[in-house]
Amino acid sequence: MAQQESVETTRVIHHSMGETKITGTPQRIVTLFQGATDTAVALGVIPVGVVESWVNKPVYPYLRDALKNTDIVGLETQPNLERLVALKPDLIIASKFRHETLYQQLSAIAPVIFLEEIFDFKQTLELMGLALNQEQTADDLLADWNRRTEHFRQVLSSRDNMDWPIEVSLLNFRADHLRLLSRNSFSGLILSELGFEHSSFADTNGWIYKKLISKEALPTVNADTFFVFLRSENPAVDENYDNWRNHPLWKTLKASRSGQIYKVDEIVWSLSGGIIGANMILDDLFRIYDVQPLTE
Repeated sequence: MAQQESVETTRVIHHSMGETKITGTPQRIVTLFQGATDTAVALGVIPVGVVESWVNKPVYPYLRDALKNTDIVGLETQPNLERLVALKPDLIIASKFRHETLYQQLSAIAPVIFLEEIFDFKQTLELMGLALNQEQTADDLLADWNRRTEHFRQVLSSRDNMDWPIEVSLLNFRADHLRLLSRNSFSGLILSELGFEHSSFADTNGWIYKKLISKEALPTVNADTFFVFLRSENPAVDENYDNWRNHPLWKTLKASRSGQIYKVDEIVWSLSGGIIGANMILDDLFRIYDVQPLTE
């Protein structure tokens, strides 16, 4: 859990690689994973440097306006340290999962905050709120999220015509295989918080996704509802999706029989990783399930 040990002058931020002292409000931050970039923008802090997006490069479309003057500092898996040095950052936000081996090198450039989990957007929001001296903004964003999720749960669980909770599978189609995402993925964590259940195979703490090659594995994804995301930049993905859903086993699955299959944006549901992306997933779910938004 993040802690703040002083209010105005120097804050000691406890994170997954130790502790970092930050004085004042950082002005030149660099974010080294997608969820941190999303979170910085949500907090009203525009990074001077970010890593390249996984798809729709160099930056996801929903962040392009905010990041139009931001430099790209390499890949999330391999940030360019020379570019980092040139930007003269006063804070770097990194991921233990991606950047643990770079700890000493990054720390020599600027103070660094390491996040334990790249998909835990609430932890990212809390820790970055502390580090960036934006605690109140982070608290407000989280409070708004909690109000919206509670409203969604109450509406769906009270519907007489709905068998709640709904069992779901998150299906990410690639050009040559299918990935079943678990409850530990970004959208998996969000759906769990909302009260959805995961198909038994995906209800695990052991992995983020399973790569399925053979269509004979289709029974493992069986669930009431499918949320399907396709990598639209590649036409081969659409062809692969058609091949899977035209297989006889696909037609036996509960979601296929009931028609409860929803295509959603892969960037938002799988790659965004922050509070903005989380709210966009919630927007999709409000629309899919015809939940009226909260009124002020």
